[in-house]
Amino acid sequence: MAKVRGVLKKVGVKPSKVQEVQGFGMKGAPLNTQHPFYFGFLAASGALVAIALLRALQSASQVFVLIIIALFLAMGLNPTVEALQARKLSRSVAVSLVVFIAIGIITLFTLVVIPPVASQGNDLIESAPQLLDSLRSNATINQLNIDYGFIDSLESKFEEWISDGKIITGAFGGVLGVGRTVLSGAFSALTVLVLTLYFLISLPSVTKIFYRLAPASRRARVSSIGDAIISRVGSFVGSQVLIAALAALFVFALALGIELPYAAALAMVILFVALIPLIGHFLGASIVVLVALTQSPGKALLAL
Repeated sequence: MAKVRGVLKKVGVKPSKVQEVQGFGMKGAPLNTQHPFYFGFLAASGALVAIALLRALQSASQVFVLIIIALFLAMGLNPTVEALQARKLSRSVAVSLVVFIAIGIITLFTLVVIPPVASQGNDLIESAPQLLDSLRSNATINQLNIDYGFIDSLESKFEEWISDGKIITGAFGGVLGVGRTVLSGAFSALTVLVLTLYFLISLPSVTKIFYRLAPASRRARVSSIGDAIISRVGSFVGSQVLIAALAALFVFALALGIELPYAAALAMVILFVALIPLIGHFLGASIVVLVALTQSPGKALLAL
C-alpha cells in the first residue's frame, strides 16, 4: 500500500484517489463512439423517436389543422387590429371591435345569402340531369359523349340519387353520418373561433416568448424576420379574402347580367373556391363557364 501511495505521489495523484481506485477499480476506457454498434443503436433510437412523433402528429392532425387555420385567421385580422391600435385604442378594445364587426358581417351574410343559396343549390342538384343533357347540344361534347359516354353515366347517377332521395345522406354516410358531420363542423368552427380570439389577443406576447428561445446574439434578427413574416402572412390572408369577396360579387353581378341560373349559389362557390391558393380562381372560372355553357356558347364566352 505504501508503495502504491509513493508511486501515486510521484505522478501527482492524491491519496484520496487511492481509495476510489481500491473501492471501485480502475477507470475503464471511454465508450468508442466510432464503433458500428454505437452508430446503429443511435440510428435505431432516432428512427423510433421519429416514428413515435409521426404517429402522434397523425393522431392529432385535425387539431393541428384547426390551430393552423386559427393562426392564419389571426394573422389576417392582425393588420386591422394594429391599425386601430395606431388610433390610440388598446389591443383588447381593438380586438373586440374587429371581432364584433366580423361576427356581424358573417351573421348578415348568413341571413341574406344562405336561404337563396340553399334553395338554388337544391334546384341545381335536381336539375343536374337536364343540365347534363343540354350539353349534348354542343357538337364536340356530344361526340365525346358518344365515344366515352361520360354524360350518360353522370346523368344516370344523378337520376338515381335524386329518385332515392339520399344524395345528402349517402354523401355523409347515412343519417348518423350527417349528424356526426354537423356536430363535428360546429365543434371545429367553435374551436377555430376561440383559438383565433386567443391568437389575436396574445399574438405579441406569444411571439416574444418564441423569440426568447433564439440565442441572444441572433434574437434581434430573429425578431425582425418573425415580425416581417407575420406582417406578410397577414397581408396575404387579408388580400385573399378581399379578392375572393370581390370575385364572388363580380360573378353574382355577371350571372344576373347575362341571366345565368343559380347566381347566388355560384357566388358562394366562388367565394370559397377562390380562397384556395394558386388554383382556386381557375376552378371557380371553370365552374362558371360550365354552367354558362349549358345555356349557350355565347354566354360561356362572356363568362370566360
